[in-house]
Amino acid sequence: MCIGDGGERKNLNVSKLQTYSGINLIEAENVLPGDIIVLSGIEDVKIGDTICTRDAPKALPRIVIDEPTVAMRFSVNTSPLAGTEGKNPTSTQLLERLKKETLKNVSLQVDEENIGGGFLVRSRGEFQLVILIKMLRREGCELGVTRPEVIFKYKDGKKLEPIEHLDIDCAEAYAGNVTIKLSGHKGRMLVYISHEGGRVHLKFSVPSRALIGYRDQFLTDTKGTGIMNASMSGYEEYRGDFDEFSNGFLVSDQAGKGVTYGLYNLEPHGQLFITPGESVYEGMIVGQHNQDFDLVVNPSKEKNLSNMRSVLKDEALTLTPIQPMTLERAILLLQNEEMVEVTPKSIRVRKIILSAVDRKKNARASAS
Repeated sequence: MCIGDGGERKNLNVSKLQTYSGINLIEAENVLPGDIIVLSGIEDVKIGDTICTRDAPKALPRIVIDEPTVAMRFSVNTSPLAGTEGKNPTSTQLLERLKKETLKNVSLQVDEENIGGGFLVRSRGEFQLVILIKMLRREGCELGVTRPEVIFKYKDGKKLEPIEHLDIDCAEAYAGNVTIKLSGHKGRMLVYISHEGGRVHLKFSVPSRALIGYRDQFLTDTKGTGIMNASMSGYEEYRGDFDEFSNGFLVSDQAGKGVTYGLYNLEPHGQLFITPGESVYEGMIVGQHNQDFDLVVNPSKEKNLSNMRSVLKDEALTLTPIQPMTLERAILLLQNEEMVEVTPKSIRVRKIILSAVDRKKNARASAS
C-alpha cells in the first residue's frame, strides 16, 4: 500500500524487488531496514509517500521538498543557424527529455503546456537551471532559453517574493564591494563577523531576484577568493524595484560573418562578443552598447576597395581580445526581449524577435 499526501491510500502490486550489491542491482526476496531498494510495478509515487504493508498501514513523517522559486522558458532553437552544430529536438522531444529529468531531480517542475513557443521549467534557483542546460548541451542538443524569472505569490492582496538567506565568506578588503552591491538590490545585512587572517563572514537577507546572475559579479568583486552559499528562508512582502540593467546591445542587421574592418569600427560603441570569422544573423547580439539603448550594426561590413586603398592594410587593424561567452555570463546579460541560443559548440545571445522591422511593430503595439 502507498500512503500519499493527506493520508490518501492506494493499493499496489510489487512485481520485482531489487537491492544494490556494490554498484550492481540484484533481485532479493526480502530486505532489511536501511537498505536502498528498487521496486517494479509501482506508478504515480511521489517523494514523501510511504510504501508499507496493507496489514500495518502507517505513514512515516512526510518529507517536504522546497518549492521552486525561479522559472525559465526552454524552447527549440529557432535561429537561422539551427541544426548546424547539434541536434535540434522537436517540441515533443524536448518536453519528453525535460519530464525525464524531473524523475531524477525532484525539485524541478515542468509545465507541459507550450506557451510562447517554449515550456516553463521551475527550479530552486538559477544555478540548478544552468546545470540542466549544460547537461542538455553535453548530450548534443540545441535549444533556446529565456531570462530567469522569480516566481511571485499573492496573498491578502499583497505581492510576496522568495527571500534567500545568504552566507558570504571573503577577504575584509572586498566586504565593502559586496555590501554595496547587495544593499543596492534590497539586501539586508544580518551579521558581520571578523576572523583572523583578514577574512570576514557576512550574512544577508536577499530577494531571490537579486541573486540572478550575481555569482559572476561576486567572483569578480572578490577576485575569485569569495565563498557564497544561499538557502531559501521563505516568502516575504515585495521589497521594491531596483535597477538591473544599464546598457543596451549591438544587434546585427544581416546574416554573414564577422569582418575585422566592421568589428574594428564597432569597438568604440561598446564591448564585442564575437571575433572575425564567426557567423552572425539578423537579430543576433554581437556586443554590449555603451549607451542604454540598442544599436543596429553591420559586423560584416568590409572596406571598400579602390585604387587608393588596399585590402592588405586591414592586416594593421588590431582588435581588443574578447572574453569568451559562457552560459552564466549570457544569462546575466538577458533582458525581457533577449534569449540565449545554446548549442554543443557555441553560446549566442539573440533577440527573441529577430527582424528589426518586427521588433519595431511589436514595440509600437506594446506602447499603444
